[in-house]
Amino acid sequence: MKLKNSERRRSKLGPFFSPEMFTSSFHLLNVVNAQDQAVGLVAALFAEQKVYVYGILEKEGVEEDFRELALHYIKGLAKTAPDAEVYSCVYSGCLKIDFQDEAE
Repeated sequence: MKLKNSERRRSKLGPFFSPEMFTSSFHLLNVVNAQDQAVGLVAALFAEQKVYVYGILEKEGVEEDFRELALHYIKGLAKTAPDAEVYSCVYSGCLKIDFQDEAE
């Protein structure tokens, strides 16, 4: 079976976000693997001067990629609202991912 170019490129990708819903006060992003399977989600809620981010990865095998993806998303949110406090709770399976050192 031959893979098309787009399928070949996709098979090399790590997880990526697929937007499910975007509003001015809420983001819901599916975390999708190279096979187009939803393997987790990330949600962000914007409330006054606070941003709450919750994320969970349900499938094994892409934990480090998910960690980097979530970290860059959180840092990007912090840049768009520099006066807001950003709170995050991100899990890979049952293990909490700690961004304390890198979030600065």
